[in-house]
Amino acid sequence: MRGWLRVILFILPFFIFVAISQILAGITLGMKMPARHFTPNLFQSTVFTLYMLAATFGVVAIFRRWVDRESFKSLGFGLNNFVRESTTGILLGIGMITLGFVLLLIMHEINFMGTNPQAYGILLSVLLFVAVAFNEELIFRGYILGNLMLSMNRWVALLVSSVFFSLLHMGNAHFTLLGFFSILFAGLLLGLPYIFTRSLWLPIALHFSWNYFQGTIFGFSVSGNAEYSLITQTRTSDTLLNGGEFGFEGSILAIVFLAIAIGILSVNYLRKEKLMVAAVVSEPETTIEQVSTDEP
Repeated sequence: MRGWLRVILFILPFFIFVAISQILAGITLGMKMPARHFTPNLFQSTVFTLYMLAATFGVVAIFRRWVDRESFKSLGFGLNNFVRESTTGILLGIGMITLGFVLLLIMHEINFMGTNPQAYGILLSVLLFVAVAFNEELIFRGYILGNLMLSMNRWVALLVSSVFFSLLHMGNAHFTLLGFFSILFAGLLLGLPYIFTRSLWLPIALHFSWNYFQGTIFGFSVSGNAEYSLITQTRTSDTLLNGGEFGFEGSILAIVFLAIAIGILSVNYLRKEKLMVAAVVSEPETTIEQVSTDEP
């Protein structure tokens, strides 16, 4: 079955599984469903996300076994270079968000108001954003992008999966057109390592650190959602530079950072791929598996 057709068949069962998981999460929390105009607290958000992650693992595992006829591990969970890729992803996310926070302070786009250290919030947010990262990377990079690459050029597949990724966030609070393009660029950056390495560890680590440091540490809204934050900040006014209520992801600055990171990683991966091809051509006995391009 063609990869794009697998993706289409996957969408409806995925939403059904997720809907059921959210109902079960609500029952677990003792809520009457559906709850309109409901703003969950940090604990409730974590429970809903964990249930969604379980649903995602379930439907992906079913499709991977009975439709794709491949192992779940082959989605991108091999342990080769796990430490290196995870470290690179975490540092890249920290670097971009920290630089953005500092620049916005210098430009007086935001104001530092103080800190609110809470071990409960800091630790529970780790669980929340790890679950978010695993959930979204498994769907959009592992399953959707991985299957689309079987049917089309990898760059086209990357763009299509990134558009899907951005469209999924349209229901978020305070969503803007700038936010759409920012998340689209984020999808491109997260998918870029995958089209070269078929590994999810760097995208998961980058996704986690981007969200965690954006929201929990520096106090931005994360795609329009505000949770606990260590640093308390205010905006001088809502502008295209600070992203307004949607958060840093709704800013021009975020798009610039993401575009630069995409350019740097693209050049690096293409260079390594060219070296790999040259090595295989010069030494016919060398297999592609012996020459790796998965180091960022």
